[in-house]
Amino acid sequence: MEYLNNLGQKAAMAKYALQKLSTEDKNAALRAAAAALTDEAERILEANHADCEMAAANGMSEGLLDRLKLTPERIKGMAEGLLQIVQLEDPVGTLMESFERPNGLKIDKVRVPMGVIGIIYEARPNVTADAFGLCFKTGNAVILKGGKDATHSNAAITEVIRKALADRKITPDAMQLIEDNDRAVTTAFMKLKEYVDVLIPRGGAGLIRAVVENSTIPVIETGTGNCHIYVDENADLDKAVPIIINAKTQRIGVCNACESLLIHEKIADRLLPALGCALREKNVEMRGDARVRELLPDAMEATEEDYGTEYLDYILSMKTVASVEEAILHINRYNTKHSDAILTENREHAEQFLREVDSACVYVNASTRFTDGFEFGFGAEIGISTQKLHARGPMGLKELTAYKYLIRGNGQIR
Repeated sequence: MEYLNNLGQKAAMAKYALQKLSTEDKNAALRAAAAALTDEAERILEANHADCEMAAANGMSEGLLDRLKLTPERIKGMAEGLLQIVQLEDPVGTLMESFERPNGLKIDKVRVPMGVIGIIYEARPNVTADAFGLCFKTGNAVILKGGKDATHSNAAITEVIRKALADRKITPDAMQLIEDNDRAVTTAFMKLKEYVDVLIPRGGAGLIRAVVENSTIPVIETGTGNCHIYVDENADLDKAVPIIINAKTQRIGVCNACESLLIHEKIADRLLPALGCALREKNVEMRGDARVRELLPDAMEATEEDYGTEYLDYILSMKTVASVEEAILHINRYNTKHSDAILTENREHAEQFLREVDSACVYVNASTRFTDGFEFGFGAEIGISTQKLHARGPMGLKELTAYKYLIRGNGQIR
């Protein structure tokens, strides 16, 4: 498509311009972009309000509406994310390894930008600013394809940031937004291999599967989050209930929210009555096995499908298990390799869980909600990778770089 080729050509030119910028240049531009977001907050909120009204009229769920909605605080958070990136060390040019060969060749391995990064994401307008900040700091041009539900929000944020770049005499094509919502355009974008070096999808299982299956560009999967918490027989139940409530209900529409709970059968009768009361206060629908339903008569029966579902809603599946080994087997069968936690005071069980659960982030006695680039000190994140090649877990600056070898000789031939 001519439209996409034009974007690709601009991005290809921009990536070389960005690679000439110093760290100071990049940081100054990020500060300017952060200031522009707060200065233009009212304009962005008006655009977002139009998106939210349309989404609500179309029946969008409460969890997804929460993802879509911007507030003055969330815009401030977007700006703060950019300022955090300013404070982070610039990985570009970092010497990773240096050695000399017997023939006298001196070889340095250094971090370099990937080039042009494509990001396809659903109705989360904060990703627009986050993606720009991380890509820009690492010297990468970015082409964004947001969901149609956030059309106005994404366009407003992009315009504000592009103007901030232009005002500093930096090519605004460092950040481009595909505004055509035709599905055919999105599919064609996945095949823009001539210009795009890596493609990152952020969204639900359907989006990620579509990108993985259709892209001819290398893909970094940022997976869905069917996150589990296992309450061990040695758990401190005073800690357990607040952790579970936080993980399930602080924000229901995020990938690091707890969707499934495993309870050791020996403590079910002590945990579930108190937990049930706390979940009811938050209007969480409970679905459980026979033992759970004995202790929580208002719980619905959990099906096989429930244990593999990322609800993004006020729903929690629950199951009792006889051991930490059974819990680990269950989690490794049903999880999405995102984030899982054990609540226990037994060090041996904790270490076994950490070692054997196959997820990007594995917790002991903490909420899964901490799986986040901001919380890990990376600044804004580009996504949470659930694959194992190149990057895993919250992806910050280093994960948006590649490397190359610089070889210096004095006349060697082979």
